[in-house]
Amino acid sequence: MTAMLASVINGAEAETALASAVDMIDLKDPARGALGALPAGLVASIVATVAGRKKTSAAAGDQFAAPADAVEAARALVATGVDFVKIGLQGGAAGAAIVDALGAHKGDAALIGVLFADQNPDLDLLNRMAERGFKGAMLDTFEKGAGRLLDHMDVAALAPFVDRCRELGLICGLAGSLEAPDVPRLLPLRPDYLGFRGSLCKGGERGGALDLAAVAMIRDLIPHVAENGSGAGAADVDWRLLGRGYVPVNEATETDLIFVHDLIMPCFIGAYEYERARKQDVRFNIDVDVARARLHSDDMRDIFSYDLIVDAIKIITGRGHIELVETLVREIAESVLVHPSVISVRVRAEKLDVIRGSVGVEIKRERAKEAAAFEGLFGVDAAAAKLKKTRSPRSH
Repeated sequence: MTAMLASVINGAEAETALASAVDMIDLKDPARGALGALPAGLVASIVATVAGRKKTSAAAGDQFAAPADAVEAARALVATGVDFVKIGLQGGAAGAAIVDALGAHKGDAALIGVLFADQNPDLDLLNRMAERGFKGAMLDTFEKGAGRLLDHMDVAALAPFVDRCRELGLICGLAGSLEAPDVPRLLPLRPDYLGFRGSLCKGGERGGALDLAAVAMIRDLIPHVAENGSGAGAADVDWRLLGRGYVPVNEATETDLIFVHDLIMPCFIGAYEYERARKQDVRFNIDVDVARARLHSDDMRDIFSYDLIVDAIKIITGRGHIELVETLVREIAESVLVHPSVISVRVRAEKLDVIRGSVGVEIKRERAKEAAAFEGLFGVDAAAAKLKKTRSPRSH
């Protein structure tokens, strides 16, 4: 389950975040850079305001003259009672030295190492962090105003970071000028946290005050983590089942068709040995029937974006060589069907480099319960709704 982290600068903003049911209160000074540190006294005051109602984290800085300075900054924050201390790490020997120094002196501190997507992040530092007893890692952006996280690393590039954190037992967070449309694109990666500041503020300015409506927008886009660990938030949706592709359908009378057509991407695909040596162009045509929600209007809470389709393709093809086109289209369909508003998906993938034409596979998938409920509204016998599948001749 992905949780929501909101960065605040004072006790009043912490109360606003608490009232909006964010999952973690993060303390930093946006005027002092990506991980600008607030004075230790102010951090202690905000921690007292939160009073254990939510976990807290605090930024200790992102530029240090020497590893000893990072250790001193972390110790000052640990003394405030904050739950997690975030340390910015540059790549190379400098970052490794800070990780080593903090590991040797961390005591009971729960350290989060922060790498920067716009600074050629060194993912090998994740192994070092795990070895030195760090609690987690985040990817953020260093130069604010110079692009969002997804401008510097697309979902296919972010997936290895999340996967490695999970393998190493590190809490994983993603941040970096994230906006509302980024949220549904990042949720399929299943990071532990998504972090926000600018998109929660008036006018989208990270130095401005938190705006309740903006916080509510982001809060509604992230399945809520209830105190008992179960999902809560959207109307009677058990978000634990969402990850297995099942979500009850709300009353709906209309669908929208969201599509990606004639997208050509180079992929490592094919069962022959020679096909492992080079990428082949594959053309994708994907049509998704989406139930139109009625809870919101004219904002991201009511949208299934075509970006989610393209992201699914990038993530799946970015994992490495795929033996069969059948496997490729099946995994794309399953990835799209995870989204609760999707009724059905048709996926067609064609290999363009095999013959003077194209060969490939097309399938259609429906979530049976959801399709039956929807078709019933139009007088279709619900018992007739079933998993449907069509495909062209087998291709490898």
